[in-house]
Amino acid sequence: MTQVLVTGGSGFIGSWCVLALLQAGHDVRTTVRDLGRESALRAQLHAAAEFDDVRLTVIRADLRNDDGWADAVAGCEYMLHVASPTLRSAPESEEAMVSAARDGVLRVLRAARDARVRRVVLTSAFGAVGYGHPPRSTPFTEEDWTNVDADIAPYQRSKTLAERAAWRFVQDEGDGLELTAVHPVAVIGPVLGPDDPPSLRIIHSMLDGQVPACPPFGSSWVDVRDVADLHLRAMTDPAAAGQRWLASAGRSLRIVEVAHILRQRLGDRAAKAPTRELPLALARVLSRFNPQLRALRPQLGQDFDATSAKAEQLLGWTPRPIADTIADTAESLLAHSMTTRR
Repeated sequence: MTQVLVTGGSGFIGSWCVLALLQAGHDVRTTVRDLGRESALRAQLHAAAEFDDVRLTVIRADLRNDDGWADAVAGCEYMLHVASPTLRSAPESEEAMVSAARDGVLRVLRAARDARVRRVVLTSAFGAVGYGHPPRSTPFTEEDWTNVDADIAPYQRSKTLAERAAWRFVQDEGDGLELTAVHPVAVIGPVLGPDDPPSLRIIHSMLDGQVPACPPFGSSWVDVRDVADLHLRAMTDPAAAGQRWLASAGRSLRIVEVAHILRQRLGDRAAKAPTRELPLALARVLSRFNPQLRALRPQLGQDFDATSAKAEQLLGWTPRPIADTIADTAESLLAHSMTTRR
């Protein structure tokens, strides 16, 4: 099998990509910013699946500088570039966050080109597709791009500008390097260890009773295991080169619908999940004072619907039912003691 580099292998999506590659028989090299996380990463992966430990190599490399990237990518046929500034560890300013994402993408693409990597799969996000637009009744597709001139969050702007920079680089300086981009919607699913991915915090908070009423908006959702599967398909399928791929398990679900699914599937263990949605007008007033609602203000009143018809038809990708994923997510959070319920 081939050698594949995964950047950010200790993250939520990255660790599942590493696991999927190992299970598919590939040799994997992955980067982390701190080698102190290597033993925990290996333990989490071994707890989830059996594999020969020598098939996984962990290398220290940081998106903020060039050190280590030439060694990390040497001899690799493919790269999954998953690492990116996140909502959890974002730089202090929007300018710094955009710069970190864009410069990091260009740094790894240069290393991939120089090492004669065949294809890079870029983990972008729905944040680069569906924000900054007026409300719409039709689902977003891969043809859509986020409007960076609108009132959007720094993370969404950073993902959009980083992806645009990636496509420009491959076109102008790629020297035959292939690029494809995966755009997950809200990513949930089981965790491999006692981490706290930002994308799971809404379910975490509902289980803990920290959300008395649901914010009035909806999102499409997807299982992290299916996101990893789509990365592997985009890595090798000839149809994937030069394309963008939305990863969504179906129609938009309101946050209150997610809460109801938690109650239905977990019973008493989800008794603290809210049962009602905040009126939109009240949510907008409260967003002036509440930091959590303030961060959601551009989304209030909207339903962010995205379709994965392209990936399903061209790559044969099939996401699992999202109600099962919501239940699996909650079970995993409870099992890893990531809520206050003991």
